[in-house]
Amino acid sequence: MSKGYNACWTEAPGRAALRSGALPALPAGSVQVRTLHSAVSRGTELLVFRGEVPASEYQRMRAPFQQGDFPGPVKYGYASVGVVEDGPADWLGRPVFCLHPHQTRYQVPVAAVHALPEGLPPARAVLAANMETAVNALWDAAPRLGDRIAVVGGGVVGLLVAWLAARMPGCAVELVDVRPERAGVAARLGLDFASPTTARPGADLVVHASGQPQGLVTALGLAGFEAQVLELSWYGRRAVTLPLGEAFHAQRLSLRSSQVGQVAAAQRSRWSHGRRLALALDLLRDPVLDALLTDQAPFDALPAVLQRLSDGAPQTLCQRIDYPPP
Repeated sequence: MSKGYNACWTEAPGRAALRSGALPALPAGSVQVRTLHSAVSRGTELLVFRGEVPASEYQRMRAPFQQGDFPGPVKYGYASVGVVEDGPADWLGRPVFCLHPHQTRYQVPVAAVHALPEGLPPARAVLAANMETAVNALWDAAPRLGDRIAVVGGGVVGLLVAWLAARMPGCAVELVDVRPERAGVAARLGLDFASPTTARPGADLVVHASGQPQGLVTALGLAGFEAQVLELSWYGRRAVTLPLGEAFHAQRLSLRSSQVGQVAAAQRSRWSHGRRLALALDLLRDPVLDALLTDQAPFDALPAVLQRLSDGAPQTLCQRIDYPPP
């Protein structure tokens, strides 16, 4: 059984490299996973790559199985899909998802891996962390039957939130984005699309997921009387200025944050992180979600991919990384 591996590290802000190593003997109660695919988070992971994690958040922002410390060197990431190649007999050969950094082979406790449900291809399962964020967001937002919902920001998380919300009976969902090309992806997911200037105001619920301060300004402008605006974007060290002196008070708006690190309060007494992730994996079985997998690259190219994504790459939704065969 091979014990060698390669892993991607952010050596310093804006610079990544591959490091090699060897795994120890497999501990009892653990599995060894050979990675098939991983995905790059366009939000949090690129903030880590650019060294933009605030010092106050160094501990809260640690990912499972992270090595090193912010701002670097640090091994970071949380969307890995692989196959179990060593461990308990009932896990051997099973495809699994794990919240693990980008690494060709790794060892984790059995409790850290989640078996893929039947019908979910490993290549699509890299969306699991994004889907889990979208599920938690809708638990926080608690939309009601028949609500008119605007989702500002057509990245992966925004598209998943809109897709889930549109499946609620009676709900009318509009995806709002500054990029006209997002209209095609929205159409493939069965969603209505609008630009910030053509979006319909007066929404019952607005979810913001663009990652840009101006997107949050747009979200506030689309909210109806006494509506809730749910903020999913995380800005790192960037300051955000909002027009709270305009209609914010007269409209009696509520601005609320949502973050996936904790199970939404309304579900927390009954749902564990594992149960929530199992739901996310099950929801990914719909093949229409392949529309979000826009870019693929080999593992050896990952340092260059991180640089490209950090520089912009607005056409990319989910960047999948494909690993070499054994």
